[in-house]
Amino acid sequence: MLDARVFDDISKSLGKLLPPGVSDMKEDFERNAKSAVQSALGNLDLVTREEFDVQTEVLRRTRQQLKELEARIRELEPQAAAGGSPDSAD
Repeated sequence: MLDARVFDDISKSLGKLLPPGVSDMKEDFERNAKSAVQSALGNLDLVTREEFDVQTEVLRRTRQQLKELEARIRELEPQAAAGGSPDSAD
């Protein structure tokens, strides 16, 4: 998940946008902003970079296997059309 400092930084940045006359509400606003940002991000379907990288590698290998199987099928199709078995290719 995201580092807690990210939420602190976002809430402090939002707090800096408040006008100077409401500085007494700044801490309360930052706390509420932090909670709102955490809640909003918590509702998203996010994965870690590590999980993403693992799934990317799985997909890469799967695509490679699919290409190899497609090539093998192209090799076998003429034999099947001719009525021969794959073992009797010689």
